[in-house]
Amino acid sequence: MQKLIDYSRELGLELDKTTLERFDAYMKLVIEWNEKINLTSITEHDEFIVKHFCDSISLLGNVELKKGAKVIDIGTGAGFPAIPLKIVRPDLDITMLDSLNKRLVFISDEVLPALGLEADVIHARAEELSKDKKYRESFDAAVSRAVANLSALSEYCLPFVKVGGTFAAMKGPDCDNEVNVAANAIELLGGECIDIKRFDLPDGSTRCIAVIEKTKPTPAKYPRRGVKISKSPL
Repeated sequence: MQKLIDYSRELGLELDKTTLERFDAYMKLVIEWNEKINLTSITEHDEFIVKHFCDSISLLGNVELKKGAKVIDIGTGAGFPAIPLKIVRPDLDITMLDSLNKRLVFISDEVLPALGLEADVIHARAEELSKDKKYRESFDAAVSRAVANLSALSEYCLPFVKVGGTFAAMKGPDCDNEVNVAANAIELLGGECIDIKRFDLPDGSTRCIAVIEKTKPTPAKYPRRGVKISKSPL
Protein backbone atom coordinates (compact mmCIF):
# COMPACT_ATOMS: atom_id res chain seq x y z
CA MET A 1 0.00 0.00 0.00
CA GLN A 2 3.02 2.33 0.19
CA LYS A 3 2.55 3.38 -3.43
CA LEU A 4 -1.00 4.42 -2.61
CA ILE A 5 0.13 6.33 0.49
CA ASP A 6 2.87 8.17 -1.43
CA TYR A 7 0.64 8.95 -4.41
CA SER A 8 -2.12 10.22 -2.12
CA ARG A 9 0.34 12.62 -0.49
CA GLU A 10 1.23 13.97 -3.93
CA LEU A 11 -2.47 14.77 -4.31
CA GLY A 12 -2.55 16.43 -0.90
CA LEU A 13 -4.39 13.53 0.74
CA GLU A 14 -3.39 11.76 3.97
CA LEU A 15 -4.78 8.24 4.36
CA ASP A 16 -5.35 7.04 7.92
CA LYS A 17 -5.32 3.45 9.16
CA THR A 18 -9.06 2.91 8.68
CA THR A 19 -8.89 4.19 5.11
CA LEU A 20 -5.99 1.88 4.24
CA GLU A 21 -7.79 -1.08 5.84
CA ARG A 22 -10.82 -0.35 3.68
CA PHE A 23 -8.70 -0.23 0.53
CA ASP A 24 -7.09 -3.55 1.46
CA ALA A 25 -10.44 -5.21 2.21
CA TYR A 26 -11.91 -3.89 -1.04
CA MET A 27 -9.02 -5.22 -3.12
CA LYS A 28 -9.26 -8.64 -1.51
CA LEU A 29 -13.01 -8.80 -2.14
CA VAL A 30 -12.66 -7.87 -5.80
CA ILE A 31 -9.91 -10.43 -6.38
CA GLU A 32 -11.82 -13.15 -4.50
CA TRP A 33 -15.11 -12.52 -6.30
CA ASN A 34 -13.36 -12.13 -9.65
CA GLU A 35 -13.19 -15.93 -9.73
CA LYS A 36 -17.01 -16.05 -9.69
CA ILE A 37 -17.96 -13.05 -11.82
CA ASN A 38 -15.91 -10.98 -14.25
CA LEU A 39 -14.88 -7.85 -12.33
CA THR A 40 -11.36 -7.03 -13.53
CA SER A 41 -8.50 -8.35 -15.63
CA ILE A 42 -6.04 -6.86 -13.13
CA THR A 43 -5.40 -9.15 -10.15
CA GLU A 44 -1.71 -8.61 -9.29
CA HIS A 45 -1.65 -6.45 -6.14
CA ASP A 46 0.80 -3.71 -7.17
CA GLU A 47 -0.88 -3.26 -10.55
CA PHE A 48 -4.33 -3.30 -8.92
CA ILE A 49 -3.34 -0.54 -6.47
CA VAL A 50 -1.89 1.66 -9.22
CA LYS A 51 -4.40 1.14 -12.03
CA HIS A 52 -7.56 0.97 -9.93
CA PHE A 53 -6.90 2.81 -6.67
CA CYS A 54 -4.38 5.49 -7.64
CA ASP A 55 -6.15 6.14 -10.93
CA SER A 56 -9.52 6.48 -9.19
CA ILE A 57 -8.40 8.89 -6.47
CA SER A 58 -6.47 10.99 -9.00
CA LEU A 59 -9.84 12.65 -9.54
CA LEU A 60 -9.61 14.22 -6.08
CA GLY A 61 -6.35 15.94 -6.94
CA ASN A 62 -7.57 17.28 -10.27
CA VAL A 63 -11.27 18.08 -9.90
CA GLU A 64 -12.78 20.07 -7.05
CA LEU A 65 -15.63 18.27 -5.29
CA LYS A 66 -17.26 20.35 -2.55
CA LYS A 67 -18.08 18.81 0.83
CA GLY A 68 -21.16 16.60 0.55
CA ALA A 69 -21.22 16.81 -3.25
CA LYS A 70 -23.68 14.56 -5.08
CA VAL A 71 -21.61 12.43 -7.45
CA ILE A 72 -22.78 9.81 -9.93
CA ASP A 73 -20.36 7.20 -11.35
CA ILE A 74 -21.69 6.08 -14.71
CA GLY A 75 -20.63 2.61 -15.84
CA THR A 76 -19.17 1.90 -12.41
CA GLY A 77 -18.40 -1.77 -13.08
CA ALA A 78 -16.73 -3.17 -9.97
CA GLY A 79 -16.96 0.25 -8.31
CA PHE A 80 -14.21 2.33 -9.93
CA PRO A 81 -13.78 5.21 -9.30
CA ALA A 82 -16.80 5.47 -6.95
CA ILE A 83 -15.69 3.19 -4.09
CA PRO A 84 -12.15 4.62 -3.82
CA LEU A 85 -13.64 8.13 -3.85
CA LYS A 86 -16.03 7.17 -1.05
CA ILE A 87 -13.25 5.52 0.95
CA VAL A 88 -11.13 8.68 0.86
CA ARG A 89 -14.04 11.14 1.00
CA PRO A 90 -16.88 9.56 3.05
CA ASP A 91 -18.69 12.92 2.93
CA LEU A 92 -19.46 12.49 -0.78
CA ASP A 93 -23.02 11.45 -1.66
CA ILE A 94 -22.20 8.70 -4.15
CA THR A 95 -24.50 7.01 -6.67
CA MET A 96 -23.21 4.08 -8.73
CA LEU A 97 -24.93 3.28 -12.00
CA ASP A 98 -24.38 0.28 -14.25
CA SER A 99 -26.41 -1.81 -16.69
CA LEU A 100 -24.86 -5.10 -15.47
CA ASN A 101 -26.62 -6.20 -12.30
CA LYS A 102 -24.18 -8.91 -11.11
CA ARG A 103 -21.48 -6.36 -10.37
CA LEU A 104 -23.93 -4.09 -8.57
CA VAL A 105 -25.14 -6.96 -6.38
CA PHE A 106 -21.50 -7.61 -5.49
CA ILE A 107 -21.09 -3.94 -4.51
CA SER A 108 -24.32 -3.65 -2.52
CA ASP A 109 -24.21 -7.07 -0.82
CA GLU A 110 -20.48 -7.55 -0.28
CA VAL A 111 -18.40 -4.40 -0.64
CA LEU A 112 -20.43 -1.67 1.05
CA PRO A 113 -21.33 -3.74 4.17
CA ALA A 114 -17.73 -5.00 4.55
CA LEU A 115 -16.32 -1.47 4.33
CA GLY A 116 -19.00 0.11 6.49
CA LEU A 117 -19.95 2.59 3.76
CA GLU A 118 -23.26 3.74 2.32
CA ALA A 119 -23.97 4.63 -1.31
CA ASP A 120 -26.82 4.35 -3.79
CA VAL A 121 -26.49 1.50 -6.27
CA ILE A 122 -28.75 1.61 -9.34
CA HIS A 123 -29.22 -1.02 -12.05
CA ALA A 124 -30.33 0.87 -15.15
CA ARG A 125 -29.23 2.20 -18.49
CA ALA A 126 -27.89 5.73 -18.29
CA GLU A 127 -29.87 6.94 -21.29
CA GLU A 128 -33.11 5.79 -19.64
CA LEU A 129 -32.42 6.87 -16.04
CA SER A 130 -31.44 10.40 -17.03
CA LYS A 131 -34.97 10.92 -18.39
CA ASP A 132 -36.27 10.43 -14.84
CA LYS A 133 -36.94 13.81 -13.20
CA LYS A 134 -35.51 12.51 -9.91
CA TYR A 135 -32.06 12.07 -11.47
CA ARG A 136 -31.94 14.46 -14.41
CA GLU A 137 -29.66 17.43 -13.77
CA SER A 138 -29.57 16.62 -10.05
CA PHE A 139 -25.86 15.87 -9.52
CA ASP A 140 -22.97 18.18 -8.73
CA ALA A 141 -20.66 15.90 -10.68
CA ALA A 142 -20.72 12.92 -13.00
CA VAL A 143 -17.61 10.78 -13.34
CA SER A 144 -16.80 7.89 -15.61
CA ARG A 145 -13.89 5.62 -16.49
CA ALA A 146 -15.97 3.94 -19.20
CA VAL A 147 -14.24 3.18 -22.48
CA ALA A 148 -16.83 4.83 -24.75
CA ASN A 149 -15.66 7.71 -26.93
CA LEU A 150 -16.17 11.15 -25.41
CA SER A 151 -19.02 12.11 -27.75
CA ALA A 152 -21.09 9.12 -26.61
CA LEU A 153 -19.94 9.41 -23.01
CA SER A 154 -21.00 13.05 -22.86
CA GLU A 155 -24.49 12.14 -24.06
CA TYR A 156 -24.76 9.49 -21.34
CA CYS A 157 -23.34 11.67 -18.56
CA LEU A 158 -24.11 15.36 -19.06
CA PRO A 159 -27.91 15.00 -18.67
CA PHE A 160 -27.31 13.97 -15.03
CA VAL A 161 -25.28 17.09 -14.19
CA LYS A 162 -26.90 20.25 -12.86
CA VAL A 163 -26.03 23.60 -14.43
CA GLY A 164 -22.80 24.76 -12.81
CA GLY A 165 -21.75 21.17 -12.14
CA THR A 166 -18.96 19.11 -13.66
CA PHE A 167 -18.57 16.02 -15.82
CA ALA A 168 -15.13 14.44 -15.36
CA ALA A 169 -14.23 11.99 -18.12
CA MET A 170 -11.28 9.85 -17.04
CA LYS A 171 -9.23 8.96 -20.10
CA GLY A 172 -5.88 7.62 -21.29
CA PRO A 173 -2.96 9.75 -22.50
CA ASP A 174 -4.39 10.85 -25.87
CA CYS A 175 -7.64 12.60 -25.05
CA ASP A 176 -6.94 15.87 -26.93
CA ASN A 177 -8.25 14.43 -30.18
CA GLU A 178 -11.30 12.99 -28.41
CA VAL A 179 -12.09 16.39 -26.93
CA ASN A 180 -11.80 18.02 -30.35
CA VAL A 181 -14.02 15.42 -32.00
CA ALA A 182 -16.58 15.67 -29.18
CA ALA A 183 -16.65 19.49 -29.07
CA ASN A 184 -19.93 19.74 -31.00
CA ALA A 185 -21.61 17.06 -28.90
CA ILE A 186 -20.48 18.66 -25.64
CA GLU A 187 -21.86 22.06 -26.73
CA LEU A 188 -25.19 20.59 -27.89
CA LEU A 189 -25.58 18.84 -24.53
CA GLY A 190 -25.01 22.04 -22.57
CA GLY A 191 -21.36 21.59 -21.67
CA GLU A 192 -17.98 23.21 -22.21
CA CYS A 193 -14.60 21.55 -21.81
CA ILE A 194 -12.74 23.95 -19.52
CA ASP A 195 -9.59 21.93 -18.89
CA ILE A 196 -7.67 18.76 -19.65
CA LYS A 197 -5.75 17.55 -16.60
CA ARG A 198 -2.68 15.42 -17.31
CA PHE A 199 -0.80 13.37 -14.75
CA ASP A 200 1.31 10.25 -14.32
CA LEU A 201 0.47 7.26 -12.16
CA PRO A 202 3.18 5.64 -9.99
CA ASP A 203 3.98 3.14 -12.77
CA GLY A 204 4.82 6.00 -15.15
CA SER A 205 1.68 5.68 -17.28
CA THR A 206 -0.02 8.91 -18.30
CA ARG A 207 -3.70 9.67 -17.73
CA CYS A 208 -5.99 12.57 -18.60
CA ILE A 209 -9.21 13.92 -17.16
CA ALA A 210 -11.38 16.02 -19.46
CA VAL A 211 -13.11 18.51 -17.17
CA ILE A 212 -16.43 19.56 -18.69
CA GLU A 213 -18.53 22.26 -17.06
CA LYS A 214 -22.33 22.20 -17.42
CA THR A 215 -23.15 25.72 -18.62
CA LYS A 216 -26.80 25.31 -19.66
CA PRO A 217 -29.58 22.71 -19.43
CA THR A 218 -29.40 19.67 -21.70
CA PRO A 219 -32.17 19.80 -24.35
CA ALA A 220 -35.03 17.42 -23.52
CA LYS A 221 -34.45 15.29 -26.64
CA TYR A 222 -31.10 14.09 -25.23
CA PRO A 223 -29.94 11.50 -24.50
CA ARG A 224 -31.17 9.47 -27.44
CA ARG A 225 -31.53 5.69 -27.38
CA GLY A 226 -28.34 3.73 -26.86
CA VAL A 227 -28.19 2.34 -30.41
CA LYS A 228 -28.57 5.82 -31.83
CA ILE A 229 -25.84 7.19 -29.58
CA SER A 230 -23.33 4.55 -30.68
CA LYS A 231 -24.23 4.53 -34.38
CA SER A 232 -24.76 8.26 -34.93
CA PRO A 233 -22.53 10.30 -32.60
CA LEU A 234 -23.48 13.96 -32.21
